[in-house]
Amino acid sequence: MEKVRINTSRAYDVLIDSGLLDKAGELIAPLAASKRACVITDDNVDRIYGERIVSSLNGAGITAEKFVFPHGETSKNHSTLLKIYDFLAEKGFTRSDIIVALGGGVGGDTAGFAAASYMRGIDFVQIPTTVVSQADSSVGGKTAVDIPAGKNLVGAFHQPRLVICDTDTLNTLTPEFFSDGMAEVIKHGMIKSAELFDILSAEDIKKNIVDIMKRNVTIKGNVVENDEREKGERMLLNFGHTLAHALEKYYNFSGLTHGCAVAIGMSTFTHIAERRGMCAAGVADKLDALLMKCGLPLTDPAPLDELFRLSLGDKKHLSSGMNIVICSDTGKSEVVKMSVDEYENFLKS
Repeated sequence: MEKVRINTSRAYDVLIDSGLLDKAGELIAPLAASKRACVITDDNVDRIYGERIVSSLNGAGITAEKFVFPHGETSKNHSTLLKIYDFLAEKGFTRSDIIVALGGGVGGDTAGFAAASYMRGIDFVQIPTTVVSQADSSVGGKTAVDIPAGKNLVGAFHQPRLVICDTDTLNTLTPEFFSDGMAEVIKHGMIKSAELFDILSAEDIKKNIVDIMKRNVTIKGNVVENDEREKGERMLLNFGHTLAHALEKYYNFSGLTHGCAVAIGMSTFTHIAERRGMCAAGVADKLDALLMKCGLPLTDPAPLDELFRLSLGDKKHLSSGMNIVICSDTGKSEVVKMSVDEYENFLKS
């Protein structure tokens, strides 16, 4: 079993290996003082793993309740959040209890925000079951829900007590869903690790998945340790996301998945940066080749005028302009501050 220590304001471990799901109860038990847990998951994940997790918790002496919500980004909202609060209150959960977030990024973000805000904060554990949640969203303490004005605009920083990544869960994903998650894995290689980028380009990804996940968690953990509240270096993790969030909003968070939107954002910005001399020659083509290897798109027909307008609603839009992440080479990235006019010229070039 691989273990990565995340030394944030409250340190915790990320455990990575195959076969961890049925050990979840014994891994969580030392953290659950009251021996009560609420498993929060969506209906798709519940159908595959819900009872296994409850059984594992019960076997470790933890009484487990389960809250299940409809799957999909459209459930990541205040309506779902209020239902979680009502469920927790009805079942008598207190600060001495623990929430278990089981599933992908939507479940982790929503359950995490519920944990951050219910009774002003209770402990939670992440059990991510998708590529994107194991490689990225389960680590770092970002929790949030969407509102009509934009994605993840209401949330809190709330670090988990433990993250359990069972790589066997990735075997149940459809090829399309696995590919979608690879966008965040590629992002980590682009911003911080040419070695990871080269492994992804040259090796069989699924055969090396435990090592790849460990590298991703280590990259994400190091960035978060240096900048827990996203005031500086952590902004590098937004590579591709400025345009991605605009694309998602353009399609009303349906039809275009998050990973596909991030892939398009990374490719688009890297091609523009290369043409402007902000990126080494050939990097955009190398990135495109890896994105295509992973079954991810490079372009989208959405009009740039509209994407520019929607970009201004993103969290990276500050009163003084925009923070744009540019990769000058594989494994090398920086945050470039642009005025709104400069960003418009950049995007439309």
